Amino acid sequence: MIDIKLIRENPDKIRDAAKAKNRHVDVAKIVKLDEKHRALLQTVEQYRAEKNTVGKEIASTKDADKKKELLAAMKKVDEKQGEIEPEIKQLQEQIDALLYELPNPAASDVRIGKDDTENEIIKRVGEPTEFTFTPKNYMELAALHDLVDTDRAAKVSGTRFGYLKNEAALLEFALLQFGMETLVKEGFIPVIPPVMVKAKSMRAMGYLEHGGEDETYHFKEDDLYFVGTSEQSVGPMHMDEVFAEKDLPRRYVAFSTCFRREAGTYGKDTKGILRVHQFDKVEMLTLTKPEDSDKEHEYLLALEEKLMQALKLPYHVVKMCTGDLGDPAARKYDIEAWIPSENKYRETHSTSNCTDFQSRRLNTKFRRDSALNRSEATGLGSTKKLEYVHMLNGTVFSMNRPIIAILENYQQPDGSILIPEVLQKYMGGKKKIGK
Repeated sequence: MIDIKLIRENPDKIRDAAKAKNRHVDVAKIVKLDEKHRALLQTVEQYRAEKNTVGKEIASTKDADKKKELLAAMKKVDEKQGEIEPEIKQLQEQIDALLYELPNPAASDVRIGKDDTENEIIKRVGEPTEFTFTPKNYMELAALHDLVDTDRAAKVSGTRFGYLKNEAALLEFALLQFGMETLVKEGFIPVIPPVMVKAKSMRAMGYLEHGGEDETYHFKEDDLYFVGTSEQSVGPMHMDEVFAEKDLPRRYVAFSTCFRREAGTYGKDTKGILRVHQFDKVEMLTLTKPEDSDKEHEYLLALEEKLMQALKLPYHVVKMCTGDLGDPAARKYDIEAWIPSENKYRETHSTSNCTDFQSRRLNTKFRRDSALNRSEATGLGSTKKLEYVHMLNGTVFSMNRPIIAILENYQQPDGSILIPEVLQKYMGGKKKIGK
């Protein structure tokens, strides 16, 4: 949720920021409703002041008739206040509904663009894999070694499901162990979160507006949602909590199964396991002080690159333009691995700085250790006022996609597949798939 003060001070800037993300919200209506709401609140304060004055007069008078007169006057003020309080509540609900429609404005360094065609490639690592033979795609390799079964999964569960078998299943656990081990060494707290969250939690994370509801699996009778990414149940852990400054940053690495309806992807990647309804994921989530969040974002990206470089997979880093940013993110990077069979790069990782967009909805704050620290850090003077944390997330491994990249990039002329050296110890020393 956007700070209403920012909208009051610069509504055009907020409107343009929403438009840059292809969101069209009536900011002028928010301002108008807010003005009316504040005017009514001021009236209520006046009524309270009147009642306070009358109350003091009642307490001090001994004249029964005067007291009766004052009580009647107070009753009239109460009635007036009672008449406008429902309107205040209704206005607040209208304002909140519109505020929830506003996306997080993009950071100033993000390119304004209409969609993914205007994203920036900011870095390339490694060259696309070259072969001295005609390479197979991952599903051909999977059939050769009995690694993936989508036919039986379709029989059991429908389209966009698959069984990972044999070494493919072991590769997932190898990636899980490698990712967890790497992040725990960095000081991240490992957590296995619930995969179902309340509507309040899902909405607070910013994933239900603008078609997000269509992408989720929602159990209406229980008002619970399956998570579509691990941080959706990790962020709400600290809803309505206050951190001490010394306890930030707080970094988590979570593993969970995730679920997506893929409602907007009709006809895209319908074969195989690249785009599925159910997948496992290891995800980072960080809570930081506002002045540290940009640095933290670069740190999460560096960790993702460290993992990809350890796997020795060719990749590039893409910086999203405004039109390709989701509602919560102020800035987002994707890492895309080279997929030989498609002759292009495909997303394996992403990392987003969501600033205080989610923490405002979650009411997750921190208190500076001292007034002096706040004054030095922000120049705002001595105060111990609570501030919202900044929240960031980043992929460690979304399992199916790195497995696809490994199968295709590490294939050999005889159809066997080498296992990345860094994963071999997690697979009992096994060095390749096939003879």
